[in-house]
Amino acid sequence: MTTDSVALDPGRLIMPALRAGTDGGFGHEAARIADALDLGVGGFIVFGGTIETVRRLTADLLRRAGRPMLIASDLERGAGQQVAGLTQFPPPLALAALGDAAVVRWAGAVTAQEARAVGINWVFAPVGDLDVLPDNPIVQTRAFGDDPNRVASLVRTWIEGCQHAGALACAKHFPGHGRTTVDSHISLPVVEASGPTLRESDLLPFAIAVESGVASIMTAHVAYPALDPSGVPATISRPIMAELRGRLGFDGLVVTDALIMDGALMGRRESDAAVEAIQAGVDLLLYPNDARRVREALEQALASGALPAARLAESLGRYQRALAGANAPTPPVSRGPFESADALADALLDQGMLRGAAPPLRGPLDLVVVDDDLGGPYPPGPSDWTRAILGPERVGRYDGGSRVVLAFAEPRAWKGRSGFSAESRDALANAVPDASLIVLFGHPRLLPELPSDAPVLLAWHRQRLMQEAVGRWLRRRVG
Repeated sequence: MTTDSVALDPGRLIMPALRAGTDGGFGHEAARIADALDLGVGGFIVFGGTIETVRRLTADLLRRAGRPMLIASDLERGAGQQVAGLTQFPPPLALAALGDAAVVRWAGAVTAQEARAVGINWVFAPVGDLDVLPDNPIVQTRAFGDDPNRVASLVRTWIEGCQHAGALACAKHFPGHGRTTVDSHISLPVVEASGPTLRESDLLPFAIAVESGVASIMTAHVAYPALDPSGVPATISRPIMAELRGRLGFDGLVVTDALIMDGALMGRRESDAAVEAIQAGVDLLLYPNDARRVREALEQALASGALPAARLAESLGRYQRALAGANAPTPPVSRGPFESADALADALLDQGMLRGAAPPLRGPLDLVVVDDDLGGPYPPGPSDWTRAILGPERVGRYDGGSRVVLAFAEPRAWKGRSGFSAESRDALANAVPDASLIVLFGHPRLLPELPSDAPVLLAWHRQRLMQEAVGRWLRRRVG
């Protein structure tokens, strides 16, 4: 291979996915890894694993590649969102509810520090979308709120915390996923808001992210006719990329959202969408189903002139600059406003009565789970962490204790809706009439969907962190 062909290697623009197995390891991904390294990919996105398996995976990838790589992960709720044993944080909307920007900065810094410790150098966070539509099925608690200025401020704070601690941050999903009523995992959402509305509100967090020196931005698989009348997704839209590169002045790395999502394709082949994204001004192609076919399509477009060599060289230059930042030294993280994420979660629950006052509870508790998060291609986490914290002596369904209903309803890919399903509403209707307390692991605006006047404790998310915090909260109140 010549020096020029190495310099213009389109394989570097591809970021395949690696998912841990049920044992937490990545042994089943051996063939995919070997093929990806043969393609010369620029890095990987990692899902799941443990501290040891992820650290071993990332070290092995770098050793076999013989060069630096970008190793990314979705860590909106801390490094523990993916890597078991690392710190989880509550979702962004919950962090914002504490009203202390220092909490957000600390969360970003701890996330980066822990990610780097296991070989992850690119954090796909923070979410810059606005939580402006109750029917939005995929943003909800993942956003810092609905006020553009407040969200922009917290996006800046999170980015500064993350990048000062040594990992690349990634503001997502440009130009804003907050006004969608369709999940882009399932189909192509269309945002009908006007150009002025989008520029004055939805784009503001991304503009501030650029001002803050964010290393990267992720595109939305969403159409914005006011910004591009052709109606194509932002990921392959030249006018929308021109908005980012020109009006906002961003010259960092732009990465697509996952190319396995239906919103990215809109009737296109994956390989065609990948080429169109690079032609439009995107730099890296995240999570394609067929990385080899994508590389072949890029090579063919380069050979035919459909993809100018200068455009490819521009993206490869940004990739190289990002690599340098991703492998910079990691300074120590200063002490945060809480002793631990557990203490932060406890503080959220201490101010978390969404309706009524905290009731006295009689044990052993009649603990009832209504789980709206089941189904989809990737199963949700367990729903029994609260029960485990309480222990068998404090839970006994038919022993006459107070009934506590745990209602789970988080935003999940491929779920396709924002609230409880009909089946979940029926289950709630059966469970809550005799409830002394309902614990809502979801967005606070789901309160009207709970068919009861019982007190409601807001726990925000089903993650282990919050379930265990609820267990501690209940233990203090069970007589």
